[in-house]
Amino acid sequence: MKKFFVGLVLVLSMAVIAPGTKVMASDSRQIAKGVFIGPVDVSGMGVTEAEDAVTAYVNEIEQQTIVLSAGPDKQMEITGLDLGLYWSNTGVVEEAYALGHEGNIIKRYKELKDLERNNHTFDLVYGYDEAAIAGYVAKCADSFDQETINCSLTKTADGFQVTEGQTGYLVDQAQSVNIIKSYLSEGLGGGDNIVDLSVKADPPKGSAEELSRVRDVLGTYTTSYKTSGAARSANVANGCSLINGATIYPGEEFSVLDTITPFTEANGYFPAGSYLNGLVVESVGGGICQVSTTLYNAVLLAELEVTERHNHSMIVTYVEPSADAAIAESGGKNFKFVNNLESPIYIEGYTTPDKHITFTVYGVETRPAGRKISFESKVLETTPASADQFVTDPSQGIGYVGVQSAHLGYKAQLWKTVTENGQSTTEQVNSSTYKMVPKIVTVGTAGADPTAIAQLQTAIATGDVATVKSVAGALGAARAAAGTEGAEAAGQAVNDAVNAANAQLQQQQQPAPVEEGGDAEAITTG
Repeated sequence: MKKFFVGLVLVLSMAVIAPGTKVMASDSRQIAKGVFIGPVDVSGMGVTEAEDAVTAYVNEIEQQTIVLSAGPDKQMEITGLDLGLYWSNTGVVEEAYALGHEGNIIKRYKELKDLERNNHTFDLVYGYDEAAIAGYVAKCADSFDQETINCSLTKTADGFQVTEGQTGYLVDQAQSVNIIKSYLSEGLGGGDNIVDLSVKADPPKGSAEELSRVRDVLGTYTTSYKTSGAARSANVANGCSLINGATIYPGEEFSVLDTITPFTEANGYFPAGSYLNGLVVESVGGGICQVSTTLYNAVLLAELEVTERHNHSMIVTYVEPSADAAIAESGGKNFKFVNNLESPIYIEGYTTPDKHITFTVYGVETRPAGRKISFESKVLETTPASADQFVTDPSQGIGYVGVQSAHLGYKAQLWKTVTENGQSTTEQVNSSTYKMVPKIVTVGTAGADPTAIAQLQTAIATGDVATVKSVAGALGAARAAAGTEGAEAAGQAVNDAVNAANAQLQQQQQPAPVEEGGDAEAITTG
C-alpha cells in the first residue's frame, strides 16, 4: 500500500510540474507478419512504430520532385508539398493490426494462415489540395500553350495573298487535373514521377483553297474627317490600320473594342476631343468612334449580323442620325458583329491624304444579282437646345472663355429596304436617342480676386457670350498689365466692359439665339 501511494504521488507531481502536457504511451500491439501499408512493410511492428514508419515514408514522398510534362521542352517541376499532399487514411494502421488479431478464433486463424502464404497490402491513400493542383495546371497552360493561328488573307496591290496558319497545342486543364489526381492516388513514388498532361491539338481554320474564293465586295462605306485636327486624324488612321486585314471565319464574332484597344499613346493614339456626359473633353483615342461607325455601315451593307451597337450620347455629323456606332472602353460601349455567312470574310480599311476613311467587306457573294439594299435615317423627334449654360473653371486663368457648340436632341431610327425581283421589304435596324446639350461657355477664374469674380458674374448674368468675352478679356489684360505703364489703360478697359454689361442688364436684353447642331467634327468629337 505504501508503494501505491508513493507511485500516486509521483504521478501527481508530474502533472503539477508539466500541467497540460499529454503523456502519450507507445502502442506496442504487434502487427502480424506479411502486412504492408502501401509499399511500407509493417510486419511485426507495434502500432505506433508502424504509424511512424508510414509517416516517414509519406514525408519522403512529399518532398520528391514531380515533373508535369506537356511534351519535349515543356516541363514544370514541383513537389508533393506544392500540391498539399498528405496521408489521409491514417486509420489504416488499426486495420493492419486487426488482421489476424480481431474476430473469432476461426477468422483469426484463417487470416494468419493466409499471411503465411501471401502478403497482404493495405492501401496508402493520399489527400491533396485540389485548388493547388488546378493552379499549377493553369500555370502550365500559360507557359506551354501554343497559340492557334488561322490561315489569313492579306490584300496587296497585286491581289490577295494567303498566309498559312499554325496548329495550336493547348493543355486540357480539366483532364490534366484528373490525371494528376489519379497519379497521386495510384502511381506516386513508383517511378520517375513524370506526369504527362493532356494536350489537345487545335488545327487552324481555313485553307488556301477556301480563302482563294474571297474576292467579292459585299459592302463598302466611306466617311470624311476633313475638319479634324492632326491628333484626331492620327487616331482615325491608327484605329483603321488595327482593323485592316482582319480575316473572320463563319460563326466568328468580331469585337472592334478588343481589336483597337488599349487607348494608349504606346498603341499609337493621341489625346483628342471625345464625348463624356454631354461635354467634349480631351481623351487619348478621341475620334475612334468614326472608325467604328464607318465599319458599321459597311457591315450593314454586307448584311452581316450585328450583335452589339450603341449610338453616341450626342449627335455626330459624319453620318445621319442612327447610322453611328459609338465606342467607349470605360462606358461599356462596343461594336460587334458575327460572320453569319458560309465562307470567310476579309476586312479592308484605309485612310486617304484628303482625310477620308473607307472600310470594305470582301467575301463570296451569294446574293441574287438584282438585289438592292438601301438605308434611311428617320428623325422622329427633335429637342431644341436650351439657353446657353455658363460655368466657371478655377483651373483656367482669368481671361479664358471656351465655347462648346450646342447640340440638338434627337430620337431617330435607321430603316433598311431590300428590293428584289421588283418587290421591296422594309425593316427597322435600330433606334437611337441623342441628348440635347446647350451651348456651354466656360469662364476661367484662376487668379481672380473677389472684385474680378463679381465683375465676371455681372457679365455672365447678361447671358451674352460676347459680353462675357469682353469682360473676361479686359480682366485678363489688366492682370497681365499690372505694374506696367499700361495698367491704367487696362483698368479703364475693365471699367468700360463692366459698365457695358451693367447697361445691358438694365435694358434686360435677352440672350442671343441658340445655334443649332454644332460642328461635331470641328470640336473633334468621338
